[in-house]
Amino acid sequence: MGLQIRNETPADAAIISALTTEAFLTAAHSAGTEAAIVDGLRQAGALRLSLVAEDETGLIGHVAASDVAIDGRTGWIGIGPISVRPSRQNQGIGSALMGAVLDRLRAEGAKGVVLVGEPAYYRRFGFASQAGLGVKGIPADYVLAIAFTDEAPAGTITFHEAFGLT
Repeated sequence: MGLQIRNETPADAAIISALTTEAFLTAAHSAGTEAAIVDGLRQAGALRLSLVAEDETGLIGHVAASDVAIDGRTGWIGIGPISVRPSRQNQGIGSALMGAVLDRLRAEGAKGVVLVGEPAYYRRFGFASQAGLGVKGIPADYVLAIAFTDEAPAGTITFHEAFGLT
């Protein structure tokens, strides 16, 4: 079968929740709320895109994307959380999910994407910190963006309330 990336289905929700919890269980930067974020986005109908990675063993990865506002401007998408089953990390699954979500969002006409994450990891996909772009309470170095148009993102990012950042 090999690795396949597809849209989540309703039958995937519980598996995604367990996988996300497992993926962030020992992460130093985790507050343990990642699965609740995905569930909250799903329940609110706020998942713009929810992709799963699967192979012959079942679901092994997930990435969520939801609309954000930057100083009230729309058209930007927030990516996260992105999860890979711990036994399958460092095998290119997260990279495949990131490539797929970026391709889909670009094709859908998003202005660009933002996320909060480790700069050393996300730079490989083209993410960079942007002067004047931020999230309240998050160090600026960890607020990253890719613009798909010539409109550079600047201002305060507001993620969906499921993220608990308000």
